[in-house]
Amino acid sequence: MELNELTISEAADGLRKKKFSSKDLVDASMTTIGGMDGDIKAFVYVDENGAYESAKRVDKMLAEGKDLPVLAGIPAGIKDIINTKGVKTTCCSPILKDFIPPYDATVIERLKDNHMVMIGKTNLDEFACGSSTESSCFGVTHNPYDLTRVAGGSSGGSAAAVASNMCMYSLGTDTGGSIRLPASFCGVYGMKVTYGRVSRSGVTAMASSWDTVGNFGRTVKDIAIVLSAIAGKDRRDLTMPDVEVPDYLGFLGKDVKGMKIGLPKEYFGKGVDKEVEDAVKLAVKKLEDAGAKVVEVSLPSTKYAVAVYYITMPAELSANLERFDGIRYGKKPPKDAEELVDYYFQARGDGFGDEIKRRIMIGTYVLSAGYFDAYYKKALKVRTVIIEDFNKAFGEVDVLVAPVFPSTAFKIGEFTDDPLALYMADALTIPASAAGLPSLACPCGKSKAGLPIGLQIIAPQFEEGRCLRVADYLATLQ
Repeated sequence: MELNELTISEAADGLRKKKFSSKDLVDASMTTIGGMDGDIKAFVYVDENGAYESAKRVDKMLAEGKDLPVLAGIPAGIKDIINTKGVKTTCCSPILKDFIPPYDATVIERLKDNHMVMIGKTNLDEFACGSSTESSCFGVTHNPYDLTRVAGGSSGGSAAAVASNMCMYSLGTDTGGSIRLPASFCGVYGMKVTYGRVSRSGVTAMASSWDTVGNFGRTVKDIAIVLSAIAGKDRRDLTMPDVEVPDYLGFLGKDVKGMKIGLPKEYFGKGVDKEVEDAVKLAVKKLEDAGAKVVEVSLPSTKYAVAVYYITMPAELSANLERFDGIRYGKKPPKDAEELVDYYFQARGDGFGDEIKRRIMIGTYVLSAGYFDAYYKKALKVRTVIIEDFNKAFGEVDVLVAPVFPSTAFKIGEFTDDPLALYMADALTIPASAAGLPSLACPCGKSKAGLPIGLQIIAPQFEEGRCLRVADYLATLQ
């Protein structure tokens, strides 16, 4: 096995036994990036100097016999919407193409406390708006399994980087499916955490009541290790309740006997490819044969989730992106303007892509006088109904298992002229986001064409451990 193919725990064990150095791990990542990323485009910026400097410090501490965290010296990729002090954070938007933040996001501070080695910043849909990483100003991220297909979005670069062994883990964000979808398309694990489980401080806001920060890994154990490092209350994020962070590794290695697993019937209906449905149901059958009890449940408000999302999310996005005007944030327009409004037109017209403009217009419309009550306020009420559906379901079962996406990875450009069709395809990931629930995307097979198929395990709020337990045991049955 090549060094860049190791899991986090395998790499950490090898470092401590001096089988190789952190520099060797960085070498392996850089070699892979040099050989593959020209085609995949997982990274938008590779911080070679910074990575080697970090690796050198870790190697020195290990040589001195210091007891270091598991993540010390392990190569990581960071979604380019998460602030990294002194390193470009562009949100893959022309308006921020040269922005260098003066501070780290909380999750970066916590990983640095664990002596992270950051390989670079990964590609995403502009301002995390998209399901395919096609709206990035740096170009499309290609799926490692088929370069003619998307890697998913918006965290497509983070998923593709782990899937193609360019780094051992990565961070992403999930607002309506942006970790789970690319994880499913690229055949890796991706954790969407409970809203408020991981700090959003220093992460450029898309939709503030929906955004979460999570991680990608090759194994469930890798997910648990990174989640343990980044989870927990942060005084700079006032949306975080003071909920204790459990020992996530303690949920691994357990069976599923006696657990109740719910299959939401609305997630297996019309539009879901048979290959996807069969793969998910086969995985559930394996869990049932291992002692879990499987029951069908209903989440009747699922059909409203897409509408709720595409009313509230653009509204919050339009408010959050107001600051990017070429004065407070964002690059200045190329020409002088006679009036302030002309200046804004130029700065935002040149700085925002088509998808961002589309969502800003939708959001501004639903927040405008005369429409706030008719759209935004009503959508919030329906969101509450969706939450109640999940609460009722979790009164009967421990976790829910469902497909992540109706199909495997689609062709690049397939939905370019039909964005509404792509919005509708998020119907299986948005409901858990609406309820603020944790959901872990897991590989569960491949299509006849060799493309990964993923399922998601959804649990009650702050019960990420249940997702990890089921996913870890399922991995032993595959």
